[in-house]
Amino acid sequence: MDIPELNGEHSGRHRIRLPQEIDVAVTPRVLKLIDSAPFQRLREISQLGLVQLVYPGANHSRFEHSLGVYRNCVDVLKRLLRNDAFAEIVDERGVRSLLAAALLHDVGHWPFCHAIEDMQLSAVPPHESLASKSIRGSEIADILSHDWQIELEDVIQLLVPVDKKTIAPGQKLLRSILSGPIDVDKLDYLYRDSLHAGVPYGMNFDRQRLIESLCFNQSGDGLAIDAKGKTAAEMLVFARYVMFSEVYWHHAVRAATSMLQRLVYQWSCEGSLESIFQLNDSDWRAFFNQASTGKPWRNLYQGLFSQHRRIYKRLAQFDALDSAELHQKLARKDYRWLIDCSGRLAAEIQRQTGKLVQPHQVLIDAPPVGLEVQFRVEVHDAKRNQYRPLGDVSPVTKVLATHQFDDMVKRVRVFVDPQLQLEDKIDINSMMYKIVD
Repeated sequence: MDIPELNGEHSGRHRIRLPQEIDVAVTPRVLKLIDSAPFQRLREISQLGLVQLVYPGANHSRFEHSLGVYRNCVDVLKRLLRNDAFAEIVDERGVRSLLAAALLHDVGHWPFCHAIEDMQLSAVPPHESLASKSIRGSEIADILSHDWQIELEDVIQLLVPVDKKTIAPGQKLLRSILSGPIDVDKLDYLYRDSLHAGVPYGMNFDRQRLIESLCFNQSGDGLAIDAKGKTAAEMLVFARYVMFSEVYWHHAVRAATSMLQRLVYQWSCEGSLESIFQLNDSDWRAFFNQASTGKPWRNLYQGLFSQHRRIYKRLAQFDALDSAELHQKLARKDYRWLIDCSGRLAAEIQRQTGKLVQPHQVLIDAPPVGLEVQFRVEVHDAKRNQYRPLGDVSPVTKVLATHQFDDMVKRVRVFVDPQLQLEDKIDINSMMYKIVD
């Protein structure tokens, strides 16, 4: 295929340096997409949002991450193009579309996007649909047509969720490269988030070995790995598990996330959320600074974004091992139902302690309705010409990728405003049973 981005002779004219000492080779038409307004906006959208309140170095942007995803896509395509079967189901136009989609996959993001999407409010569209809207209303459509010789819809079809049963095998394969068990997005964010957070967990998998082991699954419409990549895949699963445990679902990160979600929810009860979807981080904070002024829930904004950080404190937590019944009663429940529960808990705390407790001063954080995407990938044994799920040949993968994620890492937690000073003064377990039964 005559694609400059995959041809070493033409792809190295310009290079962008990413941490740590990673060069991303870009062609003129890639630079045009990078210089477009929707992509430049990503410079001002934090990749990890509130994680930086706990890990100060985790202030990297979705701009940086998107460049890393693009680099991974180039390396994966170079590997797959060595297999003649790839060209049988994916044409050159499809490859160009995937390269553009990898670069543009996050242009629909807004500040704290994933945390707000987890609330599943009817007024909050998926960021993929906003990516489509953002691309359609910009210069990107002309760049794709004139410089890439592809149509806008070619890229959007790879970004927006669809019924996988209705798409062709080649399209399904391209989508799995962008979003699947082993995808170019995951290969970047685990490494990059770990690097900036200052923890080793997401960097200890063999990226190159994993990419070199990529092949097609038995049905030929998705990625698999050969037997030599098994250990690298296990390390990727473990990296993902530990990053969720120690970073993404760190108790203080979840306390801040719960405060942010309640802040957004309180505003949604009074005004429209539509205006926040095109904001960057600083504009978002300015918007909610004004929106919360004079409101009873002003302390939520101030605790997160004022000069005096005041994150809510963990009063209790429940997981599937030590508190299985309470975890089951609260995990994956509707966010509005959790709001009602936290209101009842606030009233019960007020009744037992005699303290004045506002409903927004008590927050229940629980795993969201949607389960974490499971790590299902096939391992190809070339000697036997046999395909088996990674979980069948790797017990550690089966445990970490299923049971541990939503039952152990994603705990149910109760957070309270530190001004209430409730530590060790109430029987929170009995209160929890009372409000959920």
